[in-house]
Amino acid sequence: MVDNQRIHPAVDVEAPPLKAPLVLRGLVASGKGSSSLSQQQPPPSLRTIPAVMQVSKLSQTTSCCCCKCICWTVGLLVLLLGIVGATAGILYLVLKPKIPNYSVDSLRISDLRLNFDMTLYAKFGVKITANNPNKKIGIYYEKGGLLSVWYTNTKLCQGSIPKFYQGLQNITKLDVSLTGQTQYGSTLMRTLQEQQQTGRIPLDLKIDAPVSIKLGRLKLRKVKILGNCLLVVNSLSTNNLISIKASNCKFGLKL
Repeated sequence: MVDNQRIHPAVDVEAPPLKAPLVLRGLVASGKGSSSLSQQQPPPSLRTIPAVMQVSKLSQTTSCCCCKCICWTVGLLVLLLGIVGATAGILYLVLKPKIPNYSVDSLRISDLRLNFDMTLYAKFGVKITANNPNKKIGIYYEKGGLLSVWYTNTKLCQGSIPKFYQGLQNITKLDVSLTGQTQYGSTLMRTLQEQQQTGRIPLDLKIDAPVSIKLGRLKLRKVKILGNCLLVVNSLSTNNLISIKASNCKFGLKL
C-alpha cells in the first residue's frame, strides 16, 4: 500500500527573508489586519504676540516718556520763572527804583523864518533839569538821545542830548540846541502867527534818551526813557526869553 506522501512546498533558498510589514507613522493597524490612514495631527505651534499689540505697547511706552519729559520741562520753566520773579521782587524792594524826572527851565528862539524854498527854519535853545532820585542806581546817558519840539503834529526842530553819567541822587542841568526845517512853511508860519495873537501857543517837547542802569559796579542793558512835556508859551518872538505859562511832563521806560 502506497503511503500517502505529503507534498511540502519547496523553499526557495535564494529568496530574501520575509520582513515584518511596515507600519508608517500616522497609520494604525485595524483589528481585522488591515491598516487605515488616521488623521494627521499638526505639530504644536509656538504662541506669538500679534504685531499690533507690540506696536501698541511701544507707542504707549513712547507716549508715556514724552509726557514725562513735557511735565519735567514745564516744571523747570515754572521753577525758573518763580526764581526770576522772586529775585526781581527782592531787588525792587531793596533798590526801590524810580524813573528820572525832567523839567523845562527856559525856552529861547534864536531863529524862526521862511526860506526861499518856502520851508520853515527854526532854531531853539532849551534848558532842562534832569533829576535822578535813586539812592542806589546810577544812570548812563548813552549816545543817540534826542530832544525835539513839536507844534501840533509837526516837528519844528530837534537836537542831541549829550552823553554823560548821572550819579546817585544827582541833579544835572542841560542846555540843548535844536534846529530843523519843515515843509509847507508858509502855512505853518501863518498858523503860528494867528496862535501867537492869543498869547497861548501849545508846544510839545519830546524826550527819547537811551540809558544804561548802574548797580554798584554792574552796568545793565540799555533801556529808553521816553517823555512828553506839554508846554504853553506866550510868544515865539526871536531872541527873547519866552515865558512858559504851563508845563505838564510825563515819562516812562521802554525795554
